[in-house]
Amino acid sequence: MPLSTSIPLAAGLVVLVLAGPAAAQAGKAEAPIPAATLALMAQKGVTAASPVLFRAYKKESEIEVWKKGRAGYVFIKTFPICRWSGQLGPKRKSGDRQTPEGFYTVPRRQMNPNSHYYLSFDVGYPNAYDRAHGGTGSAVMVHGICSSMGCFAMTNGTVGEIYAIARDALNGGQAAFQFQSYPFRMTAENMARHRTDPNIAFWRELKAGSDRFEASREELQVSVVAGRYAFAPSRDPAIEAAVTTRRAVEEARMTALAEAGEPAVRTTYSDGGQNAFWAAYTARGGAVGDISRPEALAFAGQEVVVVPGHRAHRPVPDTVWAGWAAPESGLSPRQMAGFVPVYERAPDPFGALVAPLPNRYSDALPSWLAAGLAGSGSGRPILAGSPGGLLASAEAL
Repeated sequence: MPLSTSIPLAAGLVVLVLAGPAAAQAGKAEAPIPAATLALMAQKGVTAASPVLFRAYKKESEIEVWKKGRAGYVFIKTFPICRWSGQLGPKRKSGDRQTPEGFYTVPRRQMNPNSHYYLSFDVGYPNAYDRAHGGTGSAVMVHGICSSMGCFAMTNGTVGEIYAIARDALNGGQAAFQFQSYPFRMTAENMARHRTDPNIAFWRELKAGSDRFEASREELQVSVVAGRYAFAPSRDPAIEAAVTTRRAVEEARMTALAEAGEPAVRTTYSDGGQNAFWAAYTARGGAVGDISRPEALAFAGQEVVVVPGHRAHRPVPDTVWAGWAAPESGLSPRQMAGFVPVYERAPDPFGALVAPLPNRYSDALPSWLAAGLAGSGSGRPILAGSPGGLLASAEAL
């Protein structure tokens, strides 16, 4: 080969070698949304460019994808979380291994196509609520592989699709997408079961947001007022009425479940949890990369009963009581042998020896009532036996 030809060829090979990793990195960050997911979006009347919203549930180890349609956000699909760490409850400080809970905002600058964990985006912890409560820490991600120190670890393939969905929504004009993170699905049943947990007051704030989204299917307009989450009302009065109704129904259901004997539990973890899909996948030999603290997963989601459950006694309807007490009923007191109502019984001849019968009106009054009748227009107390008092006047009737 002539020297004049070999030199440019060698230079080209060097460029390809050096550009290879960067090109591969750019390639995975620009990978398209899978066709099956695009078909799901089309069925719901949305596109890849439609605004997106994510909802995460730690106990169930799931992240949901919602896209904005003509009548509000519609559910698209659920991704299983491969690993999250810590316990149920909010993240409070750097290094506590807690995966956060709350309402977060992710603009384009928090997307990371060059992540050491394949692809990732920063959820935005700490938010205004976290900072108001002294929360510290940073770089809480939704990322690849299956290792978590406070993040939502999704495996490379899964986070690649999530990243693509978020990227296309931002490219479509959405300034930032919302990421809602919950301890568990915010049902009345779950709230009743965890009613004695130290985090229950915080979780009731999260439930208010969850209920609002479920009723309105609108992105939550979140603020922090006096250290608590607050949500702006819907501009549509009909939607706001639906939110109010749902909140009232859910509060009533939580109260009714507790009164009906629903057990109260605490759910404990050695260090976070994993979706059952990934547990079964790895048990069959599937590869997900390094799994953080795999030994802790054997003790994930252990429920400790704090208040034992019991079956509440159901009230007897009035119609049933009426039937029982009817004169012709076999359960009626009148049908019981030897039964005589109190008002038909002869006076007890020995009753006077136990409690002498009152011979005056004032003697039959309770002491507190007699004392309450004391007082006269002259300012002097009226004694129970005073001839000029109210009691004496009553006895003269």
